Amino acid sequence: MKEIKLFENVLPQEAEMIRTRVFVEEQGFHDEFDETDRNSLHAVLFIDGKPAGTARMFTENGGSSYHIGRMAVLKEYRKTGLGSDIMNALCKKAKELGAEKCELSAQCRAEGFYKTLGFTAHGNTYPDEGCPHIHMEKRL
Repeated sequence: MKEIKLFENVLPQEAEMIRTRVFVEEQGFHDEFDETDRNSLHAVLFIDGKPAGTARMFTENGGSSYHIGRMAVLKEYRKTGLGSDIMNALCKKAKELGAEKCELSAQCRAEGFYKTLGFTAHGNTYPDEGCPHIHMEKRL
């Protein structure tokens, strides 16, 4: 059974575990956790009660736009549509909260994935901890 749970202004242990495995252990990022975690809505997707994927969402401008980030799916669950499920759930929640668009900072290698969800790239690529990223947006 697939279930997405939302956690407000607290980083759930399951999200921390997923992000550590994906971003720190697999990809070698160091600055994975920050103050924004305390002011974010965190989504954790569970498969049969086991955490499989996560992302966070926050606003910095009063709610007309929400930024989605730290999207991660455990290796054993990738290529199964779970990332799309998480992103769609957060975009739906942002729209319910009155947002006009969702934004994200995508790793360039994941740009194609986000395009399939309706996001478009804006601006030039830039490094984040040595990994090329691109700003992307989706109108809601």
